[in-house]
Amino acid sequence: MQYEFLKQFTRRMKHVGMYALLLQNGMAKQTWKQYGFMKADEQINLIFAVMLYIMEQSLREESCTMDDIGAYIDNLNAGYFRKNMSYDDCKKLGDFVVNVILSNEGRAMYFEGYDFDSRTYKSMNISYIANRVIYVDESVKRTSYYLTEDGYNLMLSTLEIENNMKLTIHEMIFKMHLEKQSYDKAVDEIKNVFNFMRIQLQKIEEAMLRVRRNALSYSVADYEALMLENMAAIGDTKETFTGYREMVRLRAAELEQQNINVRKLDAREEEKLDNLRIIERYLNRTLDEHQKILNLHFDLKLLYDRELQSLAQMSLIQRFSIRTELYDKILEQPRYLENIDLFFRPLFHQQIPKIYNLNKCMELQRPVRKKAEEDAGELLDFDERQWQDELERKKREKLKRYEDSLAFIIDAALEKGSLSMAELKVLLEQDDKARETCIPSIDVFKEIMVELIKNREICIETLRKEKSEFITEQASDFQLNDMLLSLTENSTGNGRDRRKIRKIFTERTKDGSVVSFAHIQDDFGNERTIRCTNVMIRIE
Repeated sequence: MQYEFLKQFTRRMKHVGMYALLLQNGMAKQTWKQYGFMKADEQINLIFAVMLYIMEQSLREESCTMDDIGAYIDNLNAGYFRKNMSYDDCKKLGDFVVNVILSNEGRAMYFEGYDFDSRTYKSMNISYIANRVIYVDESVKRTSYYLTEDGYNLMLSTLEIENNMKLTIHEMIFKMHLEKQSYDKAVDEIKNVFNFMRIQLQKIEEAMLRVRRNALSYSVADYEALMLENMAAIGDTKETFTGYREMVRLRAAELEQQNINVRKLDAREEEKLDNLRIIERYLNRTLDEHQKILNLHFDLKLLYDRELQSLAQMSLIQRFSIRTELYDKILEQPRYLENIDLFFRPLFHQQIPKIYNLNKCMELQRPVRKKAEEDAGELLDFDERQWQDELERKKREKLKRYEDSLAFIIDAALEKGSLSMAELKVLLEQDDKARETCIPSIDVFKEIMVELIKNREICIETLRKEKSEFITEQASDFQLNDMLLSLTENSTGNGRDRRKIRKIFTERTKDGSVVSFAHIQDDFGNERTIRCTNVMIRIE
């Protein structure tokens, strides 16, 4: 399937259908008006209140007859709704809710959900309540109602678990699947964990935006709830998921060594290995989100405290009108201008507050080269648009150098099936133009080779699958995976079809030799020599 997120679409539609049919049966019924329930909000509230009562009676294994439901509605009406209804009216209204809305007058209810696997609509039966015959006082025959599985699912979905418990539950399920080696299910759970962390990060960012706009609009109760969720998300998450990552890496390494030294893995083991790699990637991304949440957690605390203190200080500030208290008095008595400095002096002698920000000492220290590029982002020209266009042009030219270099390496390896650094050196020594394309600068060539060696094995199909599942912004700097997808999907190189590439392997040669590329220019025009380990790039 092209879109993996549509795999469970039918199950989602089953939950949607439970709400849709309930609203369809309950809306536009004239019976409601007879009892004073004119608004749709009131009608829906009563339907779910009756279903909740039936659920409670079902869980207690107690009878739930129409008399019980009528008495329940009568108590609600007397204490809360305040409609002009008698006990008989409440009983008739309960019969209407149970037999017409929830039971559809005895007719079976179906909802059509599209199945993207079979490319057809699938009819799904939905039933909210069922009934059974009971005997009251061992002689009187009555009908008792209880919730079905669909009814329970509907009611339980209306009140989910607390947010600060969601991560713990998903982590427990993920751990269980890892222990059972059900890696396909573990992939789904680690995706849920990552989504929870991403949602939590967005909630903190939205809270900070609300506080900046108006701290009084963000209540203390909301702040406390968010702090509890943050503490649940950042408590032991790093240590726990770091341990899971090491476990996943160990199991993946065992399968890889088995594939190399013992025997070739079968299809099922290959699938397990792929799932383990996916799990490792999501664990890395989850730990990154954990670090971002940790930083923003403290930023939100400082921001909220500062904004509240500012609001408290504003009430102590004495305000006055400059026109009446300054301008008019100076116009009346111009000689006051001699002492005008006494009026403005306090504005220019306030002591600057000095705060040591702990978050800065925990930030990732970037290389000097990248720092220089970030500093270059300051606007130094009055023509901002022209400057931005020039900056974008330089970025495109830089990415083009990366793309040409990577394309040359891939094409050279694709021609023979493999390419070592020693063979690349011989190839470049024979052609100066190819040398300029492959090694436009030391930094470009070095970064490409470091990324290839770090990834070791790259599956193009896995990259396509991940790209189809997530919507990401286009990166302005070099990203190996994105550039490989672009090269293998949109073009062919030197008569060789890159679209047939399935996997790219990069590994060090067994002899441990070192290859030197001499007379290579750096960004400042100086000639240098690149010494790198002899690695083999192999393409399947």
